[in-house]
Amino acid sequence: MGIVFKQSLKNTLFIYLGFAFGGINTLFLYTRFLEDEYYGLVTFLLSTSNLLMPLIALGVHHSIVKFYSSYFTKIEKDRFLSSILFLPFFIAIPIAYFGTLFYEEIGSYLSEENPVIKDYTFIIYLIAVATSYFEIFYAWAKVQFQSVFGNVLKELWNRVVVMILLFAVYFELITKAEFIYYLTGAYFLRTFVMMVYALKLYTPKFTFSRPKNFNDVIRFSGYIILAGSAGAIILDIDKFMIPGKESLVKAAYYSVAVFIGSFIEAPSRAMLNILQPLTSKTLNEENHEEVASLYKKSSLNLLLISGLFFVLINTNINQLFSLLPKAYSGGVLVVLMISLLKLYNGFLGNNGAIINNSKFYKITLPISLIMAFSVYFLNKLFYYELDMGTNGLALATLLVIFTANTFKLFFVKRKFSMTPFTNKSLLLFLIITVLYLSFNFWEFPIVNVYLWDFPMHPIINMILKSVLIVIIYIFLILKLHISPEFDSLLKKYYK
Repeated sequence: MGIVFKQSLKNTLFIYLGFAFGGINTLFLYTRFLEDEYYGLVTFLLSTSNLLMPLIALGVHHSIVKFYSSYFTKIEKDRFLSSILFLPFFIAIPIAYFGTLFYEEIGSYLSEENPVIKDYTFIIYLIAVATSYFEIFYAWAKVQFQSVFGNVLKELWNRVVVMILLFAVYFELITKAEFIYYLTGAYFLRTFVMMVYALKLYTPKFTFSRPKNFNDVIRFSGYIILAGSAGAIILDIDKFMIPGKESLVKAAYYSVAVFIGSFIEAPSRAMLNILQPLTSKTLNEENHEEVASLYKKSSLNLLLISGLFFVLINTNINQLFSLLPKAYSGGVLVVLMISLLKLYNGFLGNNGAIINNSKFYKITLPISLIMAFSVYFLNKLFYYELDMGTNGLALATLLVIFTANTFKLFFVKRKFSMTPFTNKSLLLFLIITVLYLSFNFWEFPIVNVYLWDFPMHPIINMILKSVLIVIIYIFLILKLHISPEFDSLLKKYYK
């Protein structure tokens, strides 16, 4: 767990730094420097490109993680990497051809309710291609157990670029349309930098020879394409559906709430960057004891960190929304549901990595397809028919992913005879629940304080409440010896 914990801490730091830039962009700059319509447009373009990305990538980034550690000679590794690196072109080029051929029809369909989308439809494809190859070269680095640099590019690069571009819009150095074009260029530049870094870590001798198990690789990629596409639908179909009923402005409001609720998933993303290739390696070595150990430790430590941020966000959410334009303040329930989902995902640790990198990976396809259809129909039911608004979209996502992940929990228990539970898991859930209920409705009685026209009272309240929560939380964690890794980390720096 040493390499996992070490790189996870670095990754978490950069992810939260990325969230800090993203938070400033999402909560303050986008809402003030860019019109709500254009903010919604950016949200729509990026979400739709995420739906297309798994198809273009052809599952290559997942195949690298799963199969790379099964090859033991440089010749085998070179054959493997050479044979799959160019696979995405076989789908990207036909999509480009037919997309150009039917551009008018596609653009008209997507822009039916919001005409501004039509002129930017091609951006969806370009960003999807750039993101696909970024993920491929990021996976290339991860299997060398070097995830930090790629994580910096993934979490920080675009958000810093967005901040620079938003200020450029504000000072009228570029137009709102140019903002979108420059952002697209930033995606391609990021991919190029990632490629150079990955090839520096490991440069294969490119060959036309295929590895012996190439058919297995292709078969796995085929399943992952469908499963990944379904997974993308689950995550982004809600933002895609909003412009079909309401204006792009509503997509902007929803995006802000989802961003806030997703804040707690940073530790999971950080740890899984290194856990995925490590889990694959231990499974390929048939070291099930180590897999079980990683499962329990990742679950407990992710729950520990995610739980703290769950409490901090949801006990301060009203003050946070009071700092935003009033139109954004209706997303409190969305934040709660999304953050609950992310908390549960953290508790599952490397559950998904165990399934995806084992011989039972085929189960991910029917699960993902059922989830995709379920979330689509529940979105239609809650959002269109029952008119529950964006709360309905969040509820659909929560119900579907919670149910599917619970099934995966029992699936791993049955096939591998292992669970993420420890005797400390229930105790940790209890601590999180008590702190949330205790501080959710309690505020510091501070009179309104303003800096110029900006209200400082909510900020002071959030700081005071957060400091108190952190102190109590860390005290309980240490006193009850919840996590040996957390205890040793603190002892290392505070002897």
